[in-house]
Amino acid sequence: MDWRPISADSHITEPPNCYVDHIDPAWRDKAPHVVYKEGMGDIYVVEGMKTPVPMGLIAAAGVDPKDLRIGGAKFEDLHRSGWDPTGRLADQDRDGVAAEVIYPSVGMLLCNHPDLDYKKACFDAYNRWLLTYVSHDPARLIGMGQTCIRTVKEGIEDLERIKAMGFRGVMMPGNPGEKDYDDPAYDPFWEAAVALQLPLSFHILTSSGDNTMIKPRGPKINSFLSIIRGCQDIMGMLVYSGVFERHPELRVVCVEADAGWAPHFMYRMDHAYKRHRYWMKGKELQRLPSEYFRKHIALTFQDDWTAFQFADQLDPHQLMWASDFPHSDSTWPRSQDVIAEQTSHLSPELKKRILRDNVAELYKLAA
Repeated sequence: MDWRPISADSHITEPPNCYVDHIDPAWRDKAPHVVYKEGMGDIYVVEGMKTPVPMGLIAAAGVDPKDLRIGGAKFEDLHRSGWDPTGRLADQDRDGVAAEVIYPSVGMLLCNHPDLDYKKACFDAYNRWLLTYVSHDPARLIGMGQTCIRTVKEGIEDLERIKAMGFRGVMMPGNPGEKDYDDPAYDPFWEAAVALQLPLSFHILTSSGDNTMIKPRGPKINSFLSIIRGCQDIMGMLVYSGVFERHPELRVVCVEADAGWAPHFMYRMDHAYKRHRYWMKGKELQRLPSEYFRKHIALTFQDDWTAFQFADQLDPHQLMWASDFPHSDSTWPRSQDVIAEQTSHLSPELKKRILRDNVAELYKLAA
């Protein structure tokens, strides 16, 4: 290839000073911070959350599966590029990646924090820290700002601030503070996102009930299959409630929830609409649900053979490959091998679109 892929979903490993040094002084004593705990290694302690955040899986890209552990990691043993942008560019080059769209790690779990004021302070602090990180090379480090959305009005103000900071998109909490995303009260928010040309992302593990690892049904490994469900619920809600019908230019991204399920999901949506919308009091839509899904929703995935197999069942602009670096599910540093194996049947044009062009066009990146 005479071009390199762009990862549509990669992550920060928030350093110990991320929140403490950048949070509003009124919250500094309660800011998320790192402590060492025997048997767990370095962990992030978050006020108001019963379970701390261990560093083991957050930065386990490239680790042998037999050696994966939730805890036990120390910061000095992690991929330094999780917080050092100079090292990040070197790790991109090692994986053959041209650039990455950057999401948080601890910030993902903070999306489910019960205290909206605390969450707002943490997200503002993260955005300030992230700005210094991505400014090292904005062409290769594509920052996604976080918003808490305590209210619709404040959410719009966050969008404007995030745009002014130079971020290319916005990471949304799975559950907002005011009503839910299907309520027409959010129409001004969607309009603002379109006007500001900011794609909105919904990431796994950012909705209430997403993390069933705490109390799974059956073996713990079964919980891995459920973490995409929160994103699916949000996508269905946006389609069925007419959000995309009212806002024809709105684009959202379903992040790290895989994509091979999407063709059946769309078929199932259409079946429900055609067969059951009357007794279930479904909203009358001008087009079938699958048509809105295809036009308005992009999907990121990393190691998902079925996504490439069913690429022709989706809109050519929907699929966006990602490496998920430096998380435990990442394809780094063997992304090129995974890509070669899973895309061998695709035309050169579609391959380039999924691996590079779609994310570059969505976030208006330089060619």
